[in-house]
Amino acid sequence: MPITDLCFRQIHLDFHTSPHIPAVGSDFDPEEFADKLVEAHVDSVTVFARCHHGHLYYDSKLNPERIHPTLTNYDLLIQQIEACHQRNIRVPIYTTVQWDQFTSDEHRDWLCIDEQGTEFRTPPLQAGFYRTLDVFHPGYREFLKRHTAEIFEMMPVDGIFYDIVQPQWSLAKHWLDAMDNAGVDPEDVQARIDFSTKILNEWKLEMTQFIQGLPQYDQDNCTIFYNAGHVGPRHRTTVEAYTHYELESLPSGGWGYLHFPLAMRYARGLDKLCLGMTGKFHTSWGDFHSYKNQAALEFECFHMLALGARCSIGDQLHPSGKIDAATYKLIGSVYGSVEAKEPWCRDAEPVAEIGVLTPEEFGSRKSAFAAMAENQPEAAMGAVRMLQELGRQFDILTTDRDFSPYKLLILPDQIPVDDDLADKLRNYLASGGKLIATWKSGLDASGDRFMLEDLGVKITGDAQFSPDFLVPSETFGVGLEPTSYVMYEKGVALETTAETQILAGVESPYFNRTYRHFCSHRHTPSTGETTYPGVVRHGSYIHFMHPIFRQYQRNAPRWCRVLLGNAIELLIGKSIVDVQGPTSVINTLSYQAHDKRHVLHLLHYQPERRGTDFDTIEDVIPLHDTQVSIELGHKPSTVKLVPAGEDVAFEYSDDGRVTFVVPRIVGHAMIEIA
Repeated sequence: MPITDLCFRQIHLDFHTSPHIPAVGSDFDPEEFADKLVEAHVDSVTVFARCHHGHLYYDSKLNPERIHPTLTNYDLLIQQIEACHQRNIRVPIYTTVQWDQFTSDEHRDWLCIDEQGTEFRTPPLQAGFYRTLDVFHPGYREFLKRHTAEIFEMMPVDGIFYDIVQPQWSLAKHWLDAMDNAGVDPEDVQARIDFSTKILNEWKLEMTQFIQGLPQYDQDNCTIFYNAGHVGPRHRTTVEAYTHYELESLPSGGWGYLHFPLAMRYARGLDKLCLGMTGKFHTSWGDFHSYKNQAALEFECFHMLALGARCSIGDQLHPSGKIDAATYKLIGSVYGSVEAKEPWCRDAEPVAEIGVLTPEEFGSRKSAFAAMAENQPEAAMGAVRMLQELGRQFDILTTDRDFSPYKLLILPDQIPVDDDLADKLRNYLASGGKLIATWKSGLDASGDRFMLEDLGVKITGDAQFSPDFLVPSETFGVGLEPTSYVMYEKGVALETTAETQILAGVESPYFNRTYRHFCSHRHTPSTGETTYPGVVRHGSYIHFMHPIFRQYQRNAPRWCRVLLGNAIELLIGKSIVDVQGPTSVINTLSYQAHDKRHVLHLLHYQPERRGTDFDTIEDVIPLHDTQVSIELGHKPSTVKLVPAGEDVAFEYSDDGRVTFVVPRIVGHAMIEIA
């Protein structure tokens, strides 16, 4: 698919509108609608053909019974497209797949069936349209094709956005028959999850081929995307079905502020352009008459740019069809800045020195829609948090990726290793790569055999005590007081060879806490006696006995991050980018080959917990006179703050590093080094 670019300033416009609301679309003015988008610097808007209530917003000849019953303007969708096209705004078209109230009411036979013989998710007397439609049902498959074909026949299509496309098994008869024919045991939960993933992947590939065969399809301009709320390792097998990826990630809507960098640092390696998607809502989708704090929206969009993504902001049009001026004033205040920054973000390739293998590749999915964002592994989240705070440049990887571009690989907490991966890691180390593993990483899938024992370390089982207490050596504990540090999570027992260096020993407690013997409120203190090794090094390999990444995601012990940073520096030296600022600064480095320049992004926004389980950003706290050092390898001609174009004085040292001071960071600063 030759789609070679994406718009930077997009809107994803929902319109999930109840049939019980009167006069739908009565206040829609196509000129006002499109003019507001222009004023807000929008260059693409995804609009609605069919919503989760199951209604259509155009004059369908194929399914007139599905047209919204109170729609006053049957040309609503077409008028949106025409008005936007007159202003050079792209207009991809949205339709739903697995959530559709009208269809689920009319075709109970098209619903997925759970183990109790009932529909998944929304019960009959509960509000919501979340019952799951079955893309494996031949009747529903045919409907989706005919519905898609009609969209292409009736209007110009810049793109098609299929929403809610998740693997979901069913125990309906046609599923049971298909599983029997395929030799799949329907009583094996994981087997039927795997089968449902295969079915969904086949459907996506089939639909993309169907679209490409339509006479109206324009392969150079029409985008195709299937939204699952998260982009991750399971997307590897259907790359051909997509023209690009859209990473739905509303921090205030359940995804949190770590999900987007985790997903994007993986997705940008799938060889497709990526679009980050947040929302203008204070909380999440459908939060009418709410407005995200401007600082939060700035950070979310500028973070997309910093990681190599384009921007999309979710909104929902009022049932009357009148566009909300306050929403687009807010969006425009951010997209105006995005527009000015675009030249330094287009075709910018991330610079990364570390690759982190993701535990998500090995996770099982035990329930419907279990791949949603809030179910990402704690170890992966902890790795993102720690490495961001350490200021390191890194990617998230799966085991099929090429390891050679990275100075260091990290296996966080529980990465199983089979014979093929073991060989790949040994070859990587033999070629000069470095490796850090923690906790049970390196064991085979059964947990019985340690596959990397030729590296001077062996896991022999679980540690005897928990909690226990890590005591770094003087050289390894740089940045910490010379004392013992509690490790809350149970570790593994490490056996070492004579050539293995002990970087940190472990002191044991007097006893493990049980009803028979316990001390104080939490855990028993240290005896002061070193009992077993805690962090060990054998040449290019370092192993931590504790699950430090999961632990950091749970309660962020500073000593875990400091020791990880020390381990990284022992193996690969100082970071490519060194920022003398607080750990709340996020820095990313990219390179634009066409302009032969590096671009450094510095972000300083601080999410705060301002609700029971709710993080937001309201205040932007400026930083002044921030010193930066970058390992460049050559002396640059200029260093500039962009887009302002202000020159920044710099020094270049014999070790290949350029050093300069950024006078002021107000949320986001971009520095061009050319």
